[in-house]
Amino acid sequence: MSQSYNSIKPNVIDDEMVQKAVEELWPEDTGKLAKQEDILQIDNLWQFENLTKLQLDNNIIKKIEALESLVHLVWLDLSFNNIEVIEGLDTLVKLQDLSLYNNRISRIEHMDTLQELQIFSIGNNNLTTMEDVIYLRRFKNLRTLNLSGNPFCDNEQYTLFVVAHLPDLVYLDFKLMSDTMREVAVSKYQDLTELLEHKEAQALAQLEENQAKQRELEYHKAAFVEYLNGSFLFDSMYEEDTEAARLAYLPGVDDLLQAYRKEFVSVCEELFNYGLKEYEKREAKVSNFYKSLQKALTATHQEWQSIILDFKNRNKKRLDEIHNATSYDIAESKRDEYKEDILQLSEALMTLEMLTADQMEELIKDFKRNVAVIASTFIENVKGIVNQCRDLENCHHEKLLEIYITTLEKSAKNELDEDLPDDVRMLLVDKNTTVNAANMSHGIRLLKINKRECDIFCNTYCWQASVTEKAFQNEINRHHGRVKEIVHYIDSLQEALDNLETLEPME
Repeated sequence: MSQSYNSIKPNVIDDEMVQKAVEELWPEDTGKLAKQEDILQIDNLWQFENLTKLQLDNNIIKKIEALESLVHLVWLDLSFNNIEVIEGLDTLVKLQDLSLYNNRISRIEHMDTLQELQIFSIGNNNLTTMEDVIYLRRFKNLRTLNLSGNPFCDNEQYTLFVVAHLPDLVYLDFKLMSDTMREVAVSKYQDLTELLEHKEAQALAQLEENQAKQRELEYHKAAFVEYLNGSFLFDSMYEEDTEAARLAYLPGVDDLLQAYRKEFVSVCEELFNYGLKEYEKREAKVSNFYKSLQKALTATHQEWQSIILDFKNRNKKRLDEIHNATSYDIAESKRDEYKEDILQLSEALMTLEMLTADQMEELIKDFKRNVAVIASTFIENVKGIVNQCRDLENCHHEKLLEIYITTLEKSAKNELDEDLPDDVRMLLVDKNTTVNAANMSHGIRLLKINKRECDIFCNTYCWQASVTEKAFQNEINRHHGRVKEIVHYIDSLQEALDNLETLEPME
C-alpha cells in the first residue's frame, strides 16, 4: 500500500521542478501541472492560484501540505503515495474529484469544506471502521466512490451498509448500483438510517440556529451595540464585585437591586435600539454616497467615450491617407496632422480626467463632512443615554448607603433580626469600613459603564476614519488607473503611427 524510497532519491517540489512541469504541458493545458516523480514533499505551488488539475500520483509523499493557494483546484490525484492522514485540503472548496487510492490512511476526516466533491477514491488504504462511511454523508454531490481494498470491505454486509447510508451513490467500487440493491440496502438498515437522519436534522437545526445567532451578533457589532439588548452589561458590573455580593445580604438590598436592574436594562435596550437605527442610517448614507459617485463617473465615462469616438470618426481615413500617399512630402504632412490630433486627444482626455478628479474630491470632502456630523451626533446622543445609566448607578449607590448606615446603627444596638454571614458582619464593624466597601463597589460599576461607553466611541471613530479613508483611497486608485489608461492608449496610437509604412524620401 505504500512506496519505498530506500533505492531512490527523494525530491521536494522546487522552482526547477515546477518550471519543468509547466514546460511539458505548455501551451496545451495551462490549467494542469505535468506529473513529476520521486516527490517526497509538496511545496512551491503558491504561484499557481488558477490551477484546476494537479497530478502527484506514484510518488513518496507522506503529508498533504502547501496546497492552500490552489483555491480553483477541481481535480487532485495523490494516489500511490505514503500519506497517513487526510489534511491540508480546507481551502480546496471547488474540488470535485479526489483520489487518495493506495496510501496508508486509516480514517476519513478533515474534508468538511469539500462540499463540491463528486468523485472520491480511497481504496487500498487502512480503513477499518464503517463509521468512515457515515462521515461521507455530508457530501451531497458524491456519486462515485471507491473503497475497495480496505480492511472493512471484508465485512459481508459492506456493500449494503455503504449503499444504505449513501443512497445517492451511482457507482461503488467501479460497479453501477442497481435500484434493487438500493431497495434491499435501505430496507435492511432503515432503523439505523432513520435515527441517523433524525440526529443529522437536529444537528443541522442547531447549526442554523447558531449561525443565525452569529449573524445577529455581527449585525449588533457593526452597530456598536452588541450585548446591550439585555442584562449583559448590568451582570458584568457585578460579576467581579465581591463586596457587592457580600453587601447584598443586608436587609432591603435585594429588592433595591432588582428595581435598579429593571431600570438599568431598560436604558440599555434604549441604547441598543438607538444604535441599530443609527446603523441603518449610516449604511444608507454610505450607499447613497457611492451611488452619487457612480452616477458622476458614469456621466464622465460617457463623455470619455464621446471624445474617443469623435477622434476615431475624424481620423478614420487619416492612416489610409498616410499609407496611400503619392509622395513622401504628402505622407509626412498627413503624419504631422495625425500627431497633432493625437496630442489634442491626449490633452482632452487628461483635462477631462483632471476635472473628474476635482469633482470626485469635492464629493468625497462633502461625504467626509457628513460622516463627521453623523459620528459626532451619534456620540453625543450615546453620551446622553449612558449618562442615564450613571445617574441610575449614582442614585442606587445613595440608597445603598442609606441602607448600610441604617443596618450599621441597628447592628450597634443589636437590633438586627437577620442572621448575617460572618464576612458580612465584618463589614458592619464601623461606618468607615461599610462606606469604603460600598464606594469600592460603586467605583467598579462606574468603570464598567465608562468602558462600555468608551468602546462605542472608539468603534464610532474607527468607522468614521475607515469609511472616509476608503473613499479617498478608492479615488486615488481610480485616478491613477485612468491616467495610466490614457497614457497607454495614446502610446498605442503613436506606436501604430510610427509603425505605418510610407514612401521613402526621394534622393
